[in-house]
Amino acid sequence: MTASDPLLDFEPAVRQVARLLDGITDEQLSAPTPCEKYAVHHLLAHLVGLTAAFRDAARKELGPSTDTDPGAALPVLDDDWRTRLPRQLDELAAAWRSPDAWQATTRAGGVTLPGGTAGKVALNEVVVHGWDLARATGQAYAPDAAALRSSYELLEPTGGTPGDDGIFGTPVEVPGDAPLLDRVVARAGRSPSWPENTCPRCSPTSADCRRAGFRPCSRCTESAGPSA
Repeated sequence: MTASDPLLDFEPAVRQVARLLDGITDEQLSAPTPCEKYAVHHLLAHLVGLTAAFRDAARKELGPSTDTDPGAALPVLDDDWRTRLPRQLDELAAAWRSPDAWQATTRAGGVTLPGGTAGKVALNEVVVHGWDLARATGQAYAPDAAALRSSYELLEPTGGTPGDDGIFGTPVEVPGDAPLLDRVVARAGRSPSWPENTCPRCSPTSADCRRAGFRPCSRCTESAGPSA
């Protein structure tokens, strides 16, 4: 990103996610999400971590928050998430309003990358995980068009071979004229129709899932052992 490029505005995206938080009940914290290994509480904890990491990345305040690999362990949700996460979403948006955030290099998740790339990755994390959270908790979700276009471009598969995993996971095929949000989440490895035809992950074994027409998740596969 050059100094003449317009800055991406995080405000609409973070407002969408903040709105979702008010609609989450304590009973929904253990519900499954489109992120295969995450329940809602894991997803919320991941959002707490990534908002802090990318806020600090924008500020060039490098340290534990920017050096921690988010995939090293399942994230743990602290009790103060209902006040902490909205505050950090605001701080994230504010940090990326600074032109300096988009320049030079920074670090997030232990990876050094250009500031402009980090900003696009941060916005994409908010957009895609916002969709995950909305679907998992049964809420409406409508990200702004500019954020969706940025995510769609960022998530474009680059390997040129079948099964290219992109950034999040193996892209899902959707019609070329599907809504942009559906195309974004499909590029991020999600089925836009989730939870239809995906494993409910609460109790069935892998074989049960196959008989029911679901795609088994890793939890069911592990609990069932090797399939016949």
